[in-house]
Order: sequence, then structure tokens, then C-alpha cells
Amino acid sequence: MLTVFQRNAKKYCDGVSRRSFLRIGAMGVAGLTLADLLRLEAEAGVVSSGKALINIFLAGGPSHTDLFDLKPDAPSEFRGEFSPIKTNVSGMEICELMPRLAKMADKFSLIRSITNTYGDHSSVHTQAGYSKDELKQVGGHPSLGSVVSKFDGGRGEAPSFVSLMGEVSPGFLGPIYSPYQPDGKSRSTLSLSRISADRLKDRSKLLAQLDDLKRDIDTSGAMEAMDSFQQRAVEVVTSGRLADALDLEKERPDVRGRYAGPAGRRPDSENLLLARRLIEAGVRVVSTQWGGWDTHSDNFKTLRTQVPSLDCALSGLITDLSERGMLKDVTVVMWGEFGRTPRVNMTAGRDHWPRVMQAFVAGGGMKSGQVIGATDRYGGEAVDRPVHLREVFATLYQNLGIDPKRAQITDPAGRPQYLVDGREAIRELV
Repeated sequence: MLTVFQRNAKKYCDGVSRRSFLRIGAMGVAGLTLADLLRLEAEAGVVSSGKALINIFLAGGPSHTDLFDLKPDAPSEFRGEFSPIKTNVSGMEICELMPRLAKMADKFSLIRSITNTYGDHSSVHTQAGYSKDELKQVGGHPSLGSVVSKFDGGRGEAPSFVSLMGEVSPGFLGPIYSPYQPDGKSRSTLSLSRISADRLKDRSKLLAQLDDLKRDIDTSGAMEAMDSFQQRAVEVVTSGRLADALDLEKERPDVRGRYAGPAGRRPDSENLLLARRLIEAGVRVVSTQWGGWDTHSDNFKTLRTQVPSLDCALSGLITDLSERGMLKDVTVVMWGEFGRTPRVNMTAGRDHWPRVMQAFVAGGGMKSGQVIGATDRYGGEAVDRPVHLREVFATLYQNLGIDPKRAQITDPAGRPQYLVDGREAIRELV
């Protein structure tokens, strides 16, 4: 059996590596799963589209009152060290450390009143919309990218879901819906350094011939689904398109430079450029991480160093997508796992605050240039238009062509699970 994009990884109780993306071989692990995928697509009326998502995770939980919801009139122990600046949208102000984003506020929206978040460090909050402990007995809730892989199956020569931030849980959907994680070994496989394209094509041809014989006695449709999955796996490797997308040396220097901040190129900033290139190559969901925001101490020192670079990278991404005519189809969301305490602590830091947090959203056909929701004068409670965490996910799913109110996935216990507990997309955005 030939394994494509295989990484070294521990085995789970089912004996399957979580990080194995595709396999081509006589056993064809995807057969029934893909047939189930096609059935679900037909039932939900979901078809493959050009819609895509870039999910940016600010690991550690950024201080909402120091980035996009400053409180200049609050007492000093709450307002912090930064001042707000005006944007090109009347009435919207953001941190003084983000002048580039301030000039393009008409291209994004801010949600300042997200509630029902969780107080622990976990990317699951911003990947699935649930706690990592919910449905833990059956594997946990699947990430949005894994759900898209299940419903959509990708577009031609690229995987549906790519993670540039390490492992993202597929939850109860299982290992086959884990994201593809680019690294040195995976990239060498993509470049066909050991296996020629002709050899892969010959193997695919042989499998097709063998399966022709099996198809005569197969009336379930599973074999046809298996053939399709195998063929796409070969196309991913032989096309070279994904490998090209991952090679930043092929990007124009001036475009690459717009993502660089005051400190020069950063890997996390360049991952935003990689995300755009991957979307162009046909990937539907890219999850990535930017910086570290667990500022229990030296909050302002950390932000003073990080935020200007984030301002460059994020504004570079929005500009890039806009100039290429991609912003209307590609949704960008940026958020952390929770907010930070309104009151500054004794070590000039802010602690965990799951009672309210913020999100930055752009593109995807959403209405932009607005602020949704508001917090009190200290930034501690949502006092206007509280937005449930899973309302944001409902919006993301809808932007991707998946009906959040109708779509269901059956868990391993045989129970149908709604993606967002029946919540609707945010009306101000869609």
C-alpha cells in the first residue's frame, strides 16, 4: 500500500495514524466513507463550491480591550497603556498599534460581544465551537475543517483541509478527516523525490483494472466511490499544484514583503501568505496560528512587540485577497480562545476572561465596515447584542455553503449531531 502525506505519528486504538491523509491501495480505506459523504451531500443539498475559509488562531487568548475594544474613559487600572485611533469607518476605533488595518476597516467587521466561550487553553474552541470535553466519550466534536472535508471532499488536486498550526482534531469523524499538515517529509513526497509520476499513474491504472472485475459484483456504489477517491489522491501528488503553493520562493518578492512587519519576516506571518496560496490551489479550509497571547504578565510589552507585525501580516492578507478578487469568496476569521480580564493585574498582565471575547471577520460575502455588539465601560460583560460562539460558526458554515440549521453528522454512537445546535448565522453579517 502506498501512503501519501504520511507523517510519523502515534497510533490510536483503531490502529490508524491520525496524521495520515490519503492512502492509495487495494484496500482503499475511503470506500464506504466517501459513499457516505456523497449520500450526506445529496441529502443536505451541498455541492462543492469556490467558497473557502482562513481560520487564524491567536493562541493564548488576546486581550480584547487592548486590540479592538479599547476603553479610554475607564479608570487607569482597566484602560491599559494603549490609545484608540480612528479608522476609515465612522465610529469604529482600534488600537493605535494597527494603523494599516485602521485604513481598511471598511473591508472587515468586528464582533465585540462573543459569549459562551471556555476558560481553558485549547484551539478546539475556535476550530469546532465546543469545549474539548464535550462528546469526549466518542472522540469530541469535529473541527470545522474536518466537517467541510466530510461534506465537500475537496476540489480536484488539493485536500479540503490544511493545518499550518499542527494537529487539529477531527473529533468523532476519525483520522481520515484530519487536516493535511505540511512539513519537510510531506513536501518531499509531494515533489515526487522517490516515486515518479508515471509509476503512480501505472499503479492507478492497475487498480482501476482490478476494480473493474470487482465492480461487476458490487451493487452498492462503494467501489465507484473508492475509484474516485484513489484517482484524486494520485492527482494531488502528480499535479504538483499543492507543492507549488507551499513554495514561497515562487511568490513575487513585493507581495511576500507586504506580509513582513517591523521585525522582518516571521513564520506565522508567512503562513498567512501560504494560506492564500493554498486556497488558490483548491484547499477549502486553512487553519493557522499567529503569535502567543497568554499575557498573565507584561501584557503591554508583549503586545507592543507583536501587534505591529500582526497589523502588517493581516492587512497584507486582506489586501492580497482583495486585489486578486478572492475576498468575496474567502472568509477570514481571527480570534483566540477567550478574552482577558478588564482589570490589569499586579504584574502588568491580564488573566483569562471567558465571559466575553472578540473576533475579526472579513470577506466571504459578509457585510463589512461595522462593529457588532458592545461591552460595558470596563470590557467585562456583553451589554449589547451578545453573540453566542456557535453563531459565529453558523456564519462560517453558511459562508462555505453548508446549511448550519439542517446539516447533521452521525456520531459513533449512532446519534445525529447538529453542527451548531441549531443556531443561525449572524444576521448583521449575512
